[in-house]
Amino acid sequence: QLVESGGGLVQPGGSLRLSCAASGFTFSSYWMNWVRQAPGKGLEWVSAINSGGGTTYYADSVKGRFTISRDNAKNTLYLQMDSLKPDDTAVYYCARGPPYRLDEFDYWGQGTQVTVSS
Repeated sequence: QLVESGGGLVQPGGSLRLSCAASGFTFSSYWMNWVRQAPGKGLEWVSAINSGGGTTYYADSVKGRFTISRDNAKNTLYLQMDSLKPDDTAVYYCARGPPYRLDEFDYWGQGTQVTVSS
């Protein structure tokens, strides 16, 4: 099971940190991802991190502004989001699977809403 938290309403230029608590599987053994879905649009892969946390990837749209991390002792995935823009408004999901490959993600959270607006 994956449970996201930390979403909310933030002004442009602001920051949020999302969390994803994992249970029911060996969290430390898997690549993890963040994916988002903006209103009226399809799923967009955002970021991935390998099992040990030493390798990370980002979509061009968030590179330099978002930071993915994990704490395997706490079975928790994070997404630090800085310099937020209105275009970042979306439901954010954590998901288990190899980087980029949405069709191979086998566990998904329920999502947390992020709204960037003044």
